[in-house]
Amino acid sequence: MLTETDPRAAAFVNLHAVLGALPELVRLVPEARDLLRSDPRPTTVALVVRGGPRAVLAFRDGTVRLVPDRAVGTVVLPFAGPAAFNRVIDGSAQPVPVTGLHRVGFLLRVFAPLTELLARYLRPGEADLADPGFRATSTVLTLRVAAAAVAQLADEDVSGRFSAHLIPDGDVALEVGDELAYTLRVRDHRITFLSERSPSPRAAMTFADLDVAGRLLSGQVSAMACICDGSIAMRGTVSMVDNVNRILDRVGQYLGD
Repeated sequence: MLTETDPRAAAFVNLHAVLGALPELVRLVPEARDLLRSDPRPTTVALVVRGGPRAVLAFRDGTVRLVPDRAVGTVVLPFAGPAAFNRVIDGSAQPVPVTGLHRVGFLLRVFAPLTELLARYLRPGEADLADPGFRATSTVLTLRVAAAAVAQLADEDVSGRFSAHLIPDGDVALEVGDELAYTLRVRDHRITFLSERSPSPRAAMTFADLDVAGRLLSGQVSAMACICDGSIAMRGTVSMVDNVNRILDRVGQYLGD
């Protein structure tokens, strides 16, 4: 079984899946919205990883939007390589802006607290999980990150590319009851993550509720056990779900590092 992770693939996951969850954090968590209100001036933060991904986080009118493949912003944060960027994401290093020094206050008082708040929801402590509302929001954000990470590893990870090559074109729906749905859209063995319900999925994996999704994502239960007891249902082209699950296994290895 492949257990090693690739720093470049991890950088794509960290930028597009982890930081890509900031818009959802702002939508779901009042504390995140309050942080944006504290400095409402439109600001763009460009994250540029040498030999890796690049994207801009655009903050405007109390919302956040991730714009991929862009490197120009009010503030530019360059990184010497994927490993350097990953250290910043895991909290063991600090980024240094090369432009936009007049907006350092935004980085310190808005951007950094937002990322710390996101980390708290993605890696909650026992006290946090004792709050049912916090636990539900944490599960939604974690599922979103995991689904978005599937799309990144399908392109950037050796094992992920192998599994993606076995998936035919079509949509794979990840659903939680009737309340939440994400889409993995497959075209020519490349996967795109969509934060919306698919109008016509070719395959689907449906969790009975957020509690089931949370226990699976935290490793408390296995997908096979949930399928056997009926708390996870599959429909459509089951081989598509099976290969998505193989990539999800890799996601766990990346996010667990």
